[in-house]
Amino acid sequence: MQQYFVADLTHEKDQLFANLEKEKSHSAEAEGRIQKLNEIKADMERQLEELNDRVAEMEDRNETLNRAKKKSEQEVSDLKRKNQELEMALRKAESEKQSREQNIRLLQGEMASQDEAVARVNKEKKQQEEVTINIFIFELEKGFQTAKMNRKLMEDLQVEEDKVNHMERLKTKIEQQLDDMEEKLEREKRMRLDLEKAKRKVEGELKVTQENMDEITKQKHDIEQILKRKDADLIATVGKLDGEQSAVNKLQKQIKDLEGRIAELEEDLEQERQSRGKLDRAKGDLQRELDEITQRLDEQGGATAAQIELNKKREAEMAKLKRDLEENNMNHELQISALRKKHSDAVAELSDQLEQLQKLKAKLDKDKAQMLRDLEEANANADAESRQKQEFEKHSKLLEMQYSELQTKADEQTRLINDFTALKNRLSNENNDLSRQLEDLENQINGLHRLKAQLLSQLEEAKRVVEEESRERQNLTAQVKNLEHQNDNLRIHADEESEGKAECLRQMSKLNAEIQQWKARFEGEGLAKMEEIEETKRKLMEKVQDLTDVNEAANAKIMSLEKTRHKLMGDLDDAQVDVERAAAYVGALEKKQRAFDRIIEEWKKKCDDLTAELEGAQRDNRNLSTELFRAKSAQDELLEQIESLRRENKSLSLEIKDLTDQLTEGGRSVHELQKMVRRLEVEKDELQKALDDAESALEAEEAKVLRAQVEVSQVRAEIEKRIQEKEEEFENTRKNHQRALESMQATLEAEMKAKQEALRIKKKLEQDINELEVALDHANKANADAQKTIKRYQEQIRELQMQVEDEQRQKDDLAEQLSNIQKRAAILQAEKDELANQAEMAERARRAAEQDAIELRETVNDLTNQVNAINNTRRKLESELQTVHVELDDVTSQLKNTDEMLKQASADAARLAEELRQEQEHSVHVERMRRALEVQIKEMQVRLDEAEQAALRSGQKIIAKLEMRIRELEQELDGEQRRSSDYEKELKKGDRRIKELQFQCEEDRKNNDRLTELVDKLQIKIKIYKRQVEEAEEVAAVNLGKYRQLQTQLDDANERADIAENSLAKLRSKNRASTIAPLALSASASFIRVPSQSDLAQ
Repeated sequence: MQQYFVADLTHEKDQLFANLEKEKSHSAEAEGRIQKLNEIKADMERQLEELNDRVAEMEDRNETLNRAKKKSEQEVSDLKRKNQELEMALRKAESEKQSREQNIRLLQGEMASQDEAVARVNKEKKQQEEVTINIFIFELEKGFQTAKMNRKLMEDLQVEEDKVNHMERLKTKIEQQLDDMEEKLEREKRMRLDLEKAKRKVEGELKVTQENMDEITKQKHDIEQILKRKDADLIATVGKLDGEQSAVNKLQKQIKDLEGRIAELEEDLEQERQSRGKLDRAKGDLQRELDEITQRLDEQGGATAAQIELNKKREAEMAKLKRDLEENNMNHELQISALRKKHSDAVAELSDQLEQLQKLKAKLDKDKAQMLRDLEEANANADAESRQKQEFEKHSKLLEMQYSELQTKADEQTRLINDFTALKNRLSNENNDLSRQLEDLENQINGLHRLKAQLLSQLEEAKRVVEEESRERQNLTAQVKNLEHQNDNLRIHADEESEGKAECLRQMSKLNAEIQQWKARFEGEGLAKMEEIEETKRKLMEKVQDLTDVNEAANAKIMSLEKTRHKLMGDLDDAQVDVERAAAYVGALEKKQRAFDRIIEEWKKKCDDLTAELEGAQRDNRNLSTELFRAKSAQDELLEQIESLRRENKSLSLEIKDLTDQLTEGGRSVHELQKMVRRLEVEKDELQKALDDAESALEAEEAKVLRAQVEVSQVRAEIEKRIQEKEEEFENTRKNHQRALESMQATLEAEMKAKQEALRIKKKLEQDINELEVALDHANKANADAQKTIKRYQEQIRELQMQVEDEQRQKDDLAEQLSNIQKRAAILQAEKDELANQAEMAERARRAAEQDAIELRETVNDLTNQVNAINNTRRKLESELQTVHVELDDVTSQLKNTDEMLKQASADAARLAEELRQEQEHSVHVERMRRALEVQIKEMQVRLDEAEQAALRSGQKIIAKLEMRIRELEQELDGEQRRSSDYEKELKKGDRRIKELQFQCEEDRKNNDRLTELVDKLQIKIKIYKRQVEEAEEVAAVNLGKYRQLQTQLDDANERADIAENSLAKLRSKNRASTIAPLALSASASFIRVPSQSDLAQ
């Protein structure tokens, strides 16, 4: 009966163990499913984060597109306004052009009428001169009867001269009007240049708007592609959500099955309770039976020792079975409660996940609808902008056609404009542009200073991060060294313990040998010394016991040391793996650092080349400024020469008037004076020819200028081609850098994959290692620390991302500034070439003007020679007058005295003429010695000529007065004393005039001294200007140094940006590794803890 009951109990026990194993397998499966669900949840969360990031990127792009749209609308409105202003300016220019053309036609008509009047007057003058010649011949035949006729002829000549003067005044007025028209034409030319500049500006802005429109279309295309990708992603996510919904439904079904199984288990528990009650009842029956058996045994008079032992064994087995049943019941209840808790937690988590997924789906649907609406709006805006672009292009084409027509008309008119004023205006405009560019460069330098400060602060932060990493690395190396030292100590200790163990074994073997010897003696000698043997045996047993105790203690120590050694070896292996990983990472970083150093050296070379080009451009700019200053000084000299030539022309015209006056007054010497007039006309024709030659030379110079402009345009075209080639080279280099970056990214992705594989292997190893509960506790602590560090690293990653984005923006801004500087350098190079050509043209014009000035000086010398010849003729006339006075026999001795006085006066006049001639020669010599003071010396010459003319006029007046006196002597002989007193008065006046001439000569000398002082002052000013130019060059050199420093700082900033990107990639990889490791540890922990209790129960 008892055996049957024990068999039932064992059978029930096996069933319970089988049920427990089933429940364990079910719980393991449920935990695996929960782990899979957690992984799915993590994937979904990661996908959600990616979708949120993409949505944020799309929102940023939409904002940038809206900003670009607003900017393009503003540019379009500005272009409209500029087009309207250009149309108004073109209309005004056309109206002004028409009015000026009408004025030119009127002036040309007036000039033609004036030329006809002058021709008529010249003809009449010639006729009158012929009449006067005939009358003079008739008067010579008749004698004194022709005086009245001469007076009439003189009056007629005076009238004709008045007419000629009137015509010359009209001519001067017409010349003034022509000068005004030339000034107006120059203004028109300026207006034309301004219109050309405005046109270029509008064309540049149109190109910019076109480029903006192309960029907008590209962005639109990119947005459409992104939207298509997002639609595909949304479809994929919807599919994933459906799959997850189906998985959730399956899980719900599994939960229901688990609930059914739990109900079955509860029923089994009730059955077990019933069986327990049965067992209790059976136990009571057995107890009663045992009591009856004991009574029977007592009645029979005792039982054998074997039956008592069997009863004791059965009681012990029963007690053991009771304990096993109680323990099984307790474990089963604990497992059921744990499974219920896990089930309730899993159901709650799944319900929360379902709610979150539904919310996310609704949010994604809303975002999708909003993005579709934004896309439709962007398409509509793009279509509207394309239509506006087409309208603007049509309008710009019409404006270009109108502008080309106006340009052709303006080109026809610009042939009559002087090129020197245009050159001056151009140089001044270029100087202003250069000053503006210098201001822009200074502003850029200030911006670069600010950027330098920002980059320095970022550099300090990066240095601080690097120092922290180096400190951590040093700490790790120190820990590794400490662990290696501990490992060495443990090995030494283990060797010592093994040596002690060996010595103990040797002693044991010695003792065994002694025991054998004593045993042999005992057997040989017998039992004679039994008591001694027993004492020695007892002593030996005590020694053996002591040695065994020592041996056991040593073995226990060895076991503990081996355990600690294994643990330390595991830690050391982990540390070595970490050290190897860190070394590999350091090697990769060093390789990247070398690659970045090479890239930085290349960029430094490029920057040095750019700085060299910029220095060359600045040198060219300085040379151009000096050439511009020279051209301005040459232009001023030419203007002064032109003004001096005008004064000489005026003086020559005054001399011609004086000669005509002398011709009218000298009635008797008309024939000879007529010859002189013919000579003067011949010389005038020669001067006219010289002027025609000069005009032809000017036309040739204008043709040269036009050819030079054509050559300049060709040079500009070549420079633009070279600039385009340089831009293509820059684009190729940029593409190569982009490819290199892509290859680097591919290598980084490959490294990330390798790291992920290594992390998977590490997970497996950690799962094998984490079977120990102590390792699990450490892993939990490490997980908490890792989560804290992950949060800290995430914050650092966000900050670094912000810094990287800022540095990227700054890098883009610097690249744009660099491209602008390169464009400006190219423009400066082109302007330098233009200025060089213009300077050469100005130098040629200066040389031609100097040649003309030399020719004019030669003509002036010829005219002075002619004036001397006229003085000689005057002397001849005076001698003839003296012969006429000698022939007058009826004149008294007083008349002879008066003749002598007249001779003295004529001698004084000749002496004055000789002194004046000497002064003129002296002035010519001063002019040769001081060519820098030509304008002032010419004024002196003009003054001397005026003084000579005044002296000649005074001499002619004296002659006329003497002739009148001779006539009065013929009429009245009684007034001789009165005439002698008049002669004395005239002599005094002549003395006074001589003194005045001397005073004027002294004043001219003083003026020369003043001019020398003025020249010295100007030279001092020139030195001051040179010093200022040198200071400006030093300032430019300082700015160049600052620019180089900023360039180096920019390179350092690029290096820091690359280092920050590398550190960001490292942190991301660490973050991923740290997020994966805790999940693996937690999963392994949850997988290991449940069977540990069951094993303990077994």
